[in-house]
Amino acid sequence: MSDSRQPRRQPPRTLGHVIDEETRYEAVRSRDARFDGEFFFAVETTGIYCRPSCPAVTPKRRNVRYYPTAAAAQGSGFRACRRCRPDAVPGSAEWNVRADVVGRAMRLIGDGVVDREGVGGLAARLGYSTRQVQRQLTAEVGAGPVALARAQRAHTARVLLQTTGLPVTEIAFAAGFASVRQFNDTIRAVYASTPSALRAAASRGGPGVRRADTPAAGIPLRLAHRGPYRSTAVFDLLARETVAGVEEMSGTRGHRTYRRTLRLPYGTGVVAVNECPDGRASQPGGWLDTRLHLTDLRDLTTAVQRLRRLFDLDADPYAVDERLAADPRLAASVAARPGLRSPGAADPDELAVRALVGRTAAERLVRRYGKALDAPHGTLTHVFPEPAVLAEAEPDGPLGALTAALADGTLRLDAGADREAAEAAMLALPGLDAHTVAVVRTRALGDPDVAPPGEDVPETWRPWRSYGVRHLRAEEEEAAALGEGRCEVSPPGPSCGSAVGGRGSAPR
Repeated sequence: MSDSRQPRRQPPRTLGHVIDEETRYEAVRSRDARFDGEFFFAVETTGIYCRPSCPAVTPKRRNVRYYPTAAAAQGSGFRACRRCRPDAVPGSAEWNVRADVVGRAMRLIGDGVVDREGVGGLAARLGYSTRQVQRQLTAEVGAGPVALARAQRAHTARVLLQTTGLPVTEIAFAAGFASVRQFNDTIRAVYASTPSALRAAASRGGPGVRRADTPAAGIPLRLAHRGPYRSTAVFDLLARETVAGVEEMSGTRGHRTYRRTLRLPYGTGVVAVNECPDGRASQPGGWLDTRLHLTDLRDLTTAVQRLRRLFDLDADPYAVDERLAADPRLAASVAARPGLRSPGAADPDELAVRALVGRTAAERLVRRYGKALDAPHGTLTHVFPEPAVLAEAEPDGPLGALTAALADGTLRLDAGADREAAEAAMLALPGLDAHTVAVVRTRALGDPDVAPPGEDVPETWRPWRSYGVRHLRAEEEEAAALGEGRCEVSPPGPSCGSAVGGRGSAPR
């Protein structure tokens, strides 16, 4: 007889995600959404794998197997649960923390490098042989780069099937499959369903499934996050930094829409992301509603991952808040701002240039050298100029040195860049001081553990010093706004959307 899924004690969070089987089973038994994406469990008697918060009846302990990734579960022959949609959970926060080859590889695979450049291209970016990369990934996450990319392609295909009216053949190639046959076989293996059946199931009803009327209407998405999400602080930051022509912020505070252009491997994109009111009554965990317009659908996976980094959606707010709240200096801020994020960048090269030259100069660069969109989207008219264009147009001074280094690969800021090597390369360039380099490392490289020079940032905040600095900044900004009589501080509260997947969840 299965164990009843009654509320039980919450298992502890552990840094580094070294979780024993007792803790994992306790998380499954209590439907603990904090662990969604950190591990997956599969049930031998049903052949299905799920996220820890799956609402189904708890399986017997002896029938449960645990996997670090969805790809590992799929590789062992398990198919995705149709009820909890384990492929739609936030990614593991571990890959953002880790700076080793496995962490860098996972970030690059998420960015679509294997689909574009193959395993050889992935290995070359990491500076290892393909055999070494295969061995290390298999040992740590239970699947090699091909299997991890395959799982990601399957998820992208499901999103397109359930949110667009595109022909199945177009979806197969847009998701990165080499053939329609490979696409059909993968969908059957992962979802125990045909592509047509997946689409039909979505159109029959779920309140969480939305479909674009036409491809021109864009792809509606829900970008999932775990735990509380302090969206007001993120949107406030983006509003202060908005560069005309490539970004815009509209709406009233608490109900804003952030829109921007994207430069992607196969084309360009325009994205709109809606703010989630901090005080909305809901369970911890949810999503940001998004609509994405792409000139080439092959860029969907890459665009989604870059937005996830920009909005810091794969963070583990439970681990961050637990560590920082232990410091009396931050305890009150953490209590008032649960789930405060450390935003990243949609385009790391762009962020580096903007950090160096400032907002006003960045707008001038866009007007003079930005690539014009085929058709403007409201006030969005350009894509931020590429480093090679800027290096040729303005070769002198710190800007010329930075863009030349980015263009020739001397400085790499992509998802798999070595953070220490990138910092050393930046400090060697003229005009980039330690403060600017710290901003680039925090934002462009997504490093969660940066201590800006001159800041009183204790070692006890590790590995979340970037988040501690964000708390200090948030306190300063809100105090300044209150002094000017214009601050509308939202009450602390959980995040948008539903707690976990279930039948009402929508594709990530």
